[in-house]
Amino acid sequence: MTNRERFRAALNFQALDRLPVIEWAPWWDKTIQRWHGEGLPAELTDAFEIRRHLGLDAVRQWWLPSAGPGLPRPRSHGAGIIADEADYERVLPHLYPENAFDPAALRPFAQQQRRGELVTWITLNGFFWFPRGLLGIQNHLYAFYDQPALMHRINADLAAHHRKVLGRLLDVLVPDFMTFAEDMSYNHGPMISRRQFDEFIAPYYRQVAPLLHQAGTRVLVDSDGDITELIDWMLGVGVEGFLPLERMAGVDVAEFRRRWPRLLMIGAFDKTVMHRGEQVVRAEFERLLPVMRGGGFVPGVDHQTPPEVSLEQYRQYVTLLKEYCRKSAK
Repeated sequence: MTNRERFRAALNFQALDRLPVIEWAPWWDKTIQRWHGEGLPAELTDAFEIRRHLGLDAVRQWWLPSAGPGLPRPRSHGAGIIADEADYERVLPHLYPENAFDPAALRPFAQQQRRGELVTWITLNGFFWFPRGLLGIQNHLYAFYDQPALMHRINADLAAHHRKVLGRLLDVLVPDFMTFAEDMSYNHGPMISRRQFDEFIAPYYRQVAPLLHQAGTRVLVDSDGDITELIDWMLGVGVEGFLPLERMAGVDVAEFRRRWPRLLMIGAFDKTVMHRGEQVVRAEFERLLPVMRGGGFVPGVDHQTPPEVSLEQYRQYVTLLKEYCRKSAK
């Protein structure tokens, strides 16, 4: 079974020799800096090359941009770059670039994918995430009430851009899975109501998700925090699963599997235990093992590996990940 066949079979709830051994998240820069001081070759800075060096299955991600390099940057974290529709008009020339990817650069990876050597993954800006980046965290939440027309305009433009980009991309490479970047939930659940979701976000998912389904790409959402309430909302607009399934936010994948038997899940391994020794790491895998054996779930770190984790500890984590991915087939 090839790398790609194994990954697709896992998300199709099919029998396997072992689960995929992947690291979906690139590492924190501080983590890589530490590892370079602990023996990771200094020339290894690309996430794909680091995955290969550490013995993980080959997964490559492309984040397809919705803005060009000329878009102004916010003055500080959480600040916006627009305040109203006039500002949106002003920055519009820097949004929705025609050349969101280079087809020639993707073709060699498409060939690797067809040979089964590579799992491919794209990320698109989501319909909560992208307006927040433009308006800023606080003003974005006010805009659901104060500027509804602007919210709809941004998301309509974003959906049209995604459809155009996907139309070109799918002629070159069909991703095995994709994520909408959203971060719509934190530790106490979604940051908006179901009514706001249905009015401002759901219509635009329904414009984009069918293109991905028709191509055979599995559709997931990337949201930190407690996504429990969000799951039904997203399943209703064509989303099939979630990552990273943060344990510290109370996410319980066993409970998710009980409530949503066909939900696709990636992640869920509690990153806060990775530096606490083999027995603690093993206990975390034992927590996940019943769900691993049930299909539709690919285990991995529930966000980026923190810099508290040494290179030796991460290697130990990978060794145990491989062990439990084999156990999951029994």
